[in-house]
Amino acid sequence: MYQTAQELEAQMPDATKLLSDEPEMESSLHYKQLALLVSCLEWFWRDRNNFFIGANLTVYFSRQQLRNRDFRGPDFFLVKNTEKKERLSWVVWEEEGKYPDLIIELLSNTTASIDRNLKKELYQNRFRTPEYFWFDPESLEFAGFRLVGEQYQAIAPNPQGWLWSEVLDLYLGIEAGKLRYFIPEGSLVLTPEEAAERLAEQLRSLGVDPDT
Repeated sequence: MYQTAQELEAQMPDATKLLSDEPEMESSLHYKQLALLVSCLEWFWRDRNNFFIGANLTVYFSRQQLRNRDFRGPDFFLVKNTEKKERLSWVVWEEEGKYPDLIIELLSNTTASIDRNLKKELYQNRFRTPEYFWFDPESLEFAGFRLVGEQYQAIAPNPQGWLWSEVLDLYLGIEAGKLRYFIPEGSLVLTPEEAAERLAEQLRSLGVDPDT
């Protein structure tokens, strides 16, 4: 029997009770990498208010998923053209049906096979997420895929080994063993701390003491 969108939504659980249900990350190396990805993009887009970054946060997308406790939460995901506010989880049916526009998984010994196969299929076939990247903070394995038609196609690296993200309008690449963002001209997207230190260096070069 056909059901309207309103009837389907009425069958969903109360989204205010849906907390994130993600396991702890594998290591401090994974935590630091995740924090770096979040802080750099938040700082770079500090003047924008139309995006949401999820970090090790559950994405809820169906009743079947809830029944099976099948929580395929990405390590890092970005949703564009949405309200920038705090969320306990990302509930698709409460977010106008929006799924992540970009996902990054941080590989580990226990998750790599799932990230390369099961999650890739989920993000391709169910989420229809335009871009999917993975990075291993230990081995530095790095790959990216863009949705072309119905299938993910590998993103070709530039001469530096960086991968272009159409969603971010930035490159993703490895710098000093970390996955970082780069602007199209090639400059590194800085963390707030790096930006502050660069400004301090510029002031010192002008004979100004930034500490006074």
